Amino acid sequence: MTVAEALGCATEQLAAAGYDEPRRQARRLAAAALDLSPAEIFARPERRLTAAEEAQLAEMLRRAAVHEPLSRIEGRRGFWGLDFALSRDTLDPRPDSETLVEAVLTRLPERDRRYRFLDLGTGTGCLLLALLTEYPRASGVGIDIAEGAADTARRNAARLGLARARFVVSDWTGAIAGRSFDAIVANPPYIASGALEGLPPEVRLYDPVRALDGGADGLAAYRAIAGDLPRLLAPNGLFAGEIGFGQSDAVAAILRGSGLAIDGIARDLAGIERCIVARPFGFT
Repeated sequence: MTVAEALGCATEQLAAAGYDEPRRQARRLAAAALDLSPAEIFARPERRLTAAEEAQLAEMLRRAAVHEPLSRIEGRRGFWGLDFALSRDTLDPRPDSETLVEAVLTRLPERDRRYRFLDLGTGTGCLLLALLTEYPRASGVGIDIAEGAADTARRNAARLGLARARFVVSDWTGAIAGRSFDAIVANPPYIASGALEGLPPEVRLYDPVRALDGGADGLAAYRAIAGDLPRLLAPNGLFAGEIGFGQSDAVAAILRGSGLAIDGIARDLAGIERCIVARPFGFT
């Protein structure tokens, strides 16, 4: 089978599975399976696959046909220009979450400060590790209730050479004491329980439910962590949390009720309110 023939077969299978733009998805899958760049897929259509490559592509197509994301198939995802390993205990990082990193960078412009960061529900560690690449003298702690997620985050930190991060298994803020963090970030579960079945299969079937299910109204995690934020933040610290569509007012009310002042709402690239920023009352 040639590259061109493989691409044609992959396109047919993905079209039958209901994929939008099956040809584009087939090119991505073929490039990953054959360890070729997209340019090489175009430039070498006559190249013949080895038996091992055909088997690899067939296995990846089998998984893609049931809407397993390519990131899960490959076991990695790009975020903030970095490469993060995934595991079954971690949420698949998505570009929308980069809005949180941008919110912190905007409000903490002095890149050479020895900031301390806290990442609640760290998953792959992508938020914390992205921040540490931008602040070379900063350090941070990532918290996750899943041991598997904490292990994945540790591996990602080691591969990126970021020994300034440490990861702890805990239920939100239970293992953290002191008021010393310059920024706390969180991408908590915020999907209402009743809405989980309506999520795309790429999310519903492959992201851990614990990282998605935010309770009856999607706000249970915010209620759990908001009360501890004032004691954990430095006097001029900030909290940046990811929110779902239409949740900004409700989350703002929870944070205000816990003694924080809202410092802004940031929108993602689609124009959706994605990140809420709060600070202790009286910050300067």
